[in-house]
Amino acid sequence: MALHMIKLVVGCDSIDDLVAWHTGDDRWVMHTRMTPKRIDEILDGGSLYRVFKGQILCRQRILAIDTVGEGEAKRCEVTVDPPIIRVVPQPRRAFQGWRYLPAEDAPADLSDSEASEMPHELARQLRELGAW
Repeated sequence: MALHMIKLVVGCDSIDDLVAWHTGDDRWVMHTRMTPKRIDEILDGGSLYRVFKGQILCRQRILAIDTVGEGEAKRCEVTVDPPIIRVVPQPRRAFQGWRYLPAEDAPADLSDSEASEMPHELARQLRELGAW
């Protein structure tokens, strides 16, 4: 079973903002300081789930994990597949860096019709009220 990663998105408020960051860039890379120790499990179908303002909203399939540099300059690059897959919003508290996300804890994908039928903020409020 695949193991996923989860990371906060800092500096943008929505998936549209994230896409705007990468306009014209074919290679999507997330940089982080720590390299995962469970790389084989992650590369076996894992995704990078992204948290916006306390909600997991989307994921991207992980294609490669590489360690670059040496010594103090050593960093990890996680290359992800450009298509963004929207998921059922799930609350998540703030944390630093990234975390492993077991497959059983990952939110389900939204269908294309579900992803486009209602603005995210309205859907979040309805879920909080228990009305959707």
